[in-house]
Amino acid sequence: MLAPNTLHFLNELHQHNDRLWFDAHREAYQIAMKDMQSFTSNLITALTPIDPSLEGLEAKACIFRLFRDVRFSKNKLPYKTNLAAYLAKGGRKSERAGFYFHFEPNGKSFFGAGIWMPEAPVLHAIRQEIDYNWSEFNQLVNKASFKKLFPTIEGERLKKAPKGYAIDHPAVAYLQLKSFLVTHPIPDALLTQKELLKTLQRYCVAAKPFLDFLNRNFD
Repeated sequence: MLAPNTLHFLNELHQHNDRLWFDAHREAYQIAMKDMQSFTSNLITALTPIDPSLEGLEAKACIFRLFRDVRFSKNKLPYKTNLAAYLAKGGRKSERAGFYFHFEPNGKSFFGAGIWMPEAPVLHAIRQEIDYNWSEFNQLVNKASFKKLFPTIEGERLKKAPKGYAIDHPAVAYLQLKSFLVTHPIPDALLTQKELLKTLQRYCVAAKPFLDFLNRNFD
C-alpha cells in the first residue's frame, strides 16, 4: 500500500505544479519517492517467482521520473502528477513487454501490461507471431479470466492492414495495432490498503501469458 502522505503530496502537486512550490516541498517529494520505491521493490519480490526475468531488478530502475521534459511540449507544467513504474527485464527503458502501474489520485490510477510503440523489427515479429499462432493468441485474449480484467487490447492502429497481410485476415484487428496494451482501473480507496500489493500481483498473473506471447521474439 501507499502512505496517505504520498497521495496528499500528489494532490498538492496537482494544485501547485510549479518549481517554487516544489522546492519548498522537496522533503515531501523525497518521502513519496521512497514510499513508491518500497512498494515497487515489494511487488518485484512477489512477482519474481512467476517471472524469473525480474530477478535482481531494482525498483529505482523501474520508476519513472517526476520531472517532465517540456522542450517540445505545449504543456509547460514542470512535473507529472503521478507515480508510475514499468516492470520488465531492464526496467523502464526495456524494449520488452512488461507490467505497468500508475498511481494518481482522483480516479486516474490504473494497472497496465503490454508493449507501447515497439521498434519496427519488434512490431513485425509480434505481428508475425500473431499470424503464425492466431488460434493460440485468439484463445489467450478471449479467455474468460483475462477478458474479465482486460476487455480490450488497446493501442494506436493503422487504418489499413499492415504490408504483407490481407484486410480480411481473421486477426487483422490485432495486426493493425502499433501497441499492444491492456489496462484495468485502480480505485482511490485501494491505494492505501494492504490489499493493493496482492491485487496488482493478481493482475500481473492474469496478464503474464499475454506478455509471454509478446516477448517470444526476445527469448
